[in-house]
Amino acid sequence: MLEELPIILDRGADQPLSVQVAAGLRAAASNGLLRADDRLPSSRELAQRLRVSRTVVAAAYDQLHAEGWIAGRRGSGTYLTTAPAEPPARPSTRDTAEQEPDLLDLGPGAPCIEAIDRAAWRRAWRAAADDSPVIRKDRGGEPEYRATVAEHLLRHRGLGAGSKTVVLATAGTSSAVGELATALLRPGDAIAMEDPGYQRAAGAFVAAGVRVLPVPIDADGLRVDRLPDGIKAVYCTPAHQFPLGTRMQAARRVQLVEFARRAGLLIIEDDYDGELRYDTAPLPLLAAMAPDVVVHLGTTSKILTPTLGTGWLVAAPDITEAVIAHRERTGTGPSPVGQRVLTAFARHGDLARHLRRLRRAVPPRRALVVAELRRRGLEVLGDDAGSHVVVPLDSLAAEQRAVAAGRARGVALDGLSRHHLAAQQHPLATAAGPHTFGIALGYTALSWAELSTAIPIAGDCLTQPQVLISAEQSGDEGHAVR
Repeated sequence: MLEELPIILDRGADQPLSVQVAAGLRAAASNGLLRADDRLPSSRELAQRLRVSRTVVAAAYDQLHAEGWIAGRRGSGTYLTTAPAEPPARPSTRDTAEQEPDLLDLGPGAPCIEAIDRAAWRRAWRAAADDSPVIRKDRGGEPEYRATVAEHLLRHRGLGAGSKTVVLATAGTSSAVGELATALLRPGDAIAMEDPGYQRAAGAFVAAGVRVLPVPIDADGLRVDRLPDGIKAVYCTPAHQFPLGTRMQAARRVQLVEFARRAGLLIIEDDYDGELRYDTAPLPLLAAMAPDVVVHLGTTSKILTPTLGTGWLVAAPDITEAVIAHRERTGTGPSPVGQRVLTAFARHGDLARHLRRLRRAVPPRRALVVAELRRRGLEVLGDDAGSHVVVPLDSLAAEQRAVAAGRARGVALDGLSRHHLAAQQHPLATAAGPHTFGIALGYTALSWAELSTAIPIAGDCLTQPQVLISAEQSGDEGHAVR
């Protein structure tokens, strides 16, 4: 039974109060606020709530009973007996038979949840639940979480948070980008970012009214010599460029830092896949090289799971103070729950063990993918790092054929063209130049068995997509090839 029924009475209207009460109850039922078998208040109780006589409510109930809306049950009360008819389903734009089935997802940017020790995971959640509820959130994040992140960055990324920088909790990378754009930039300001690049970051900037100016990438990373004049910041993914999978070389990092200092602009370093290196030690973080001009962003979404909804931001005090001031003004900030889980997960060494397990579990997946693709004569790009590789293609048409063939065979493939800013038609973004075409193949989202099934299919789609599409369209044993 609803504690509050949305019945509004107009005592000055010509319509009798009993009719208004009946109409209010009918509307509540029609809108789904009351459902079949919901018990209604007694006539005395409802009369007290509405401040009318019991006779008014009794007359309304009599009318609804006569219409078949309600019925009395001896010794139990009065119940709604008629549920409103379901609205007709909106017609689909595609035939039911053409609805896309569940696909094996080979897209990049997903965590390897198979590597998570479920016992340690459950233990961390139980420990987080034992903490006392908060009365007011700390806008910078839970102190113990911030200390945990600082220790993690020092041990695993070589970044020490000292007097020159402050660690803040965030709700993830995209959320942090949005906060930085709102707290530090003004609508109409311009920033530069890699093209192709991370579309959610671009979307966060655009949502804040910031103009996004794409900059091309070469084998050494973002082209510093192509940075436009008048920008306020540069967003980049130097550890493992998304989506091309290269890393920014040391000389290019120095060049970018020197440019930022000369131009008085900010570098936003998204440490995408930074913890996932398998061949050599990672290059120094931009934030470690130049904490005065770099904001470092990280997240648990790739090393653990997006379930936590947590990340971190490391920057100079004036920047973190601006972010906290923005949170105070808007009443926003990351949830403490995910922070407490990660803190508990790290407390007894489970996070460090997980990262070691992850670095053992992912390389064989990469090796499987690379071997299968190269066996078919396909070129494979990307450093021995991260959670995806890239197969370049020579045209948009070739990329679209491969994606369509994958869908026909039950595999989701991610084309590089959609990661270009111009392809997303952001109203405040411009194109950097010629597009890069190909497929970004992730190897962490699926189980080992699913990956072993999906990769040969992906290889077929990249080498003979037109044959597969034609077979699917003709229906000539098209499903048998799965």
